[in-house]
Amino acid sequence: MSAADDHRLMNPQTYAKLYGPWKPAPSATARPWVTLLTALLGAVTVLSLAWLTFLVGVLALWGAAEGMAAGGLLAEYAAGVAGGAALLVALAFVPVVRRMTPAGRRLLLTAVACPVPLVLAVVTWSGVG
Repeated sequence: MSAADDHRLMNPQTYAKLYGPWKPAPSATARPWVTLLTALLGAVTVLSLAWLTFLVGVLALWGAAEGMAAGGLLAEYAAGVAGGAALLVALAFVPVVRRMTPAGRRLLLTAVACPVPLVLAVVTWSGVG
């Protein structure tokens, strides 16, 4: 870094007065149960989305075999998944969430993401038989 770039850096004393002393966030290995619960919720979410994607794909294939346009169903499903992902990204950038530890933030986001696809997967699984 050159001397011309020094004006962009904050004085350490100013930083300490504004935000307090710097403290590193605790590591993810400090609470292994949080990492395990995050992995379990993430696996349930991914499996639920995989089932729903398979079901939508089969429905689109059957519709296409009967001569119906399948693009609308696929577009609605893709829009729903993209909308859910956009909401999770928006939640991840909320200042309160950004101040959380990385492990806690991952657990919160997977806990928020899990219920909707899980309920839809269970309902469709029981309906399909």
